[in-house]
Amino acid sequence: MSGVLQLDAWLRSHMDAATAIFMGRVRDVAKDGRPLEALELSHYPGLCERLIEASARQLLQHHGGRSALVLHRVGRLLPGELIVLVAISADRRGPAQRCCAALLEALKHDVPFWKREWSNGVGTWLSENTPL
Repeated sequence: MSGVLQLDAWLRSHMDAATAIFMGRVRDVAKDGRPLEALELSHYPGLCERLIEASARQLLQHHGGRSALVLHRVGRLLPGELIVLVAISADRRGPAQRCCAALLEALKHDVPFWKREWSNGVGTWLSENTPL
């Protein structure tokens, strides 16, 4: 619930003309097609936050965005639960949408998160990210 409150406060304080928001949830099917019981996310504390902030600043400047909010959960998550939220404000929809997409890709490929899928009580570490 705190993520919802953070998004609400961020939206009220960033009244730009455009806001792009992406919310990613846990799938109900594992990468190998089996039903997914849970997804476990681990991260490198401190480094993850610094890399997210650096990526957000660089991409806001590159795409002409004005502000970013990134919420990323770690721990054991169940199918349907929210994993990540990326929100970008800008003066137009194009910069907001482009920056949001680029920041999401940076999270998936440049930030040290590790994922383990649980099916039938067995955990399998994923070696690569899901495709776009």
